[in-house]
Amino acid sequence: MTLSITLLNGRPADAEDLAPLAFAGYAHFTAMQIRDRRVRGLDLHLARLRDASDELFGHHLPDEAIIQQMHTALAKAPPDVSLTCYITSRPGQLAHANGTVDLDVLIKVIDPAKPPTGPLTLDPVEHERHLPHVKHVDEVSKTLLLKRANARGFDDAVFTDRSGRLSEATIWNLALWDGRSVIWPQAEILPGVTMQILARRLRALGISQQTQKVHRSELGEHLAAALMNSWTPGITIAQIGDQALAQEPEFVRILHAAYAGEPLVAV
Repeated sequence: MTLSITLLNGRPADAEDLAPLAFAGYAHFTAMQIRDRRVRGLDLHLARLRDASDELFGHHLPDEAIIQQMHTALAKAPPDVSLTCYITSRPGQLAHANGTVDLDVLIKVIDPAKPPTGPLTLDPVEHERHLPHVKHVDEVSKTLLLKRANARGFDDAVFTDRSGRLSEATIWNLALWDGRSVIWPQAEILPGVTMQILARRLRALGISQQTQKVHRSELGEHLAAALMNSWTPGITIAQIGDQALAQEPEFVRILHAAYAGEPLVAV
């Protein structure tokens, strides 16, 4: 049986609650994998919600209020689930607001994610997200570019900016490996929670990391690459466009080991 639990402001959401939100596009969110009612990087998820609310709405809800609503949703769920927390406002999309707006919390709990096994092939396309540092909704381009990549025989799409720099993929961060250092693309991206966890755990392990511009012309079999998001800390990339990449199991092993070192925190 497919799991589906939806709460709005801490209580079960009904059709009347959800109808105004069905086609609304002014909201932000964070997504996480809960295991045994615990999660890695809870501090990073909460910081993401605070920062995005401040930018979109001018204020944010207390961390304790968010945690309590997550706890309420998880109390009704199995120990292993996927949880997405959305923050939206009243008045909502394209509505004029005077003064401080009220914030609503929508929490969706579904079955745990099953990431693809890889290695994946990526279709490079020029695309720059609006407000790239905010994990916001209403991004039709990402789904469209994924579908176009699939139609061209690729597993997913990876983005380049107007200067040709690699940035991120549809719902993934990108990392490369030259045999010595983890290389994070220098571009306007969404710093994913998994990416941030990996950065701090790799730093704690003393593994070299670099942030630098990476153009498509610089790709080759001297570099390995991986994708990451809340589903997984690393899936191997076999190819970007027509360029094959190195297959280095050690790179993915390092990413998974670093991620496993991040403590799970009770929600």
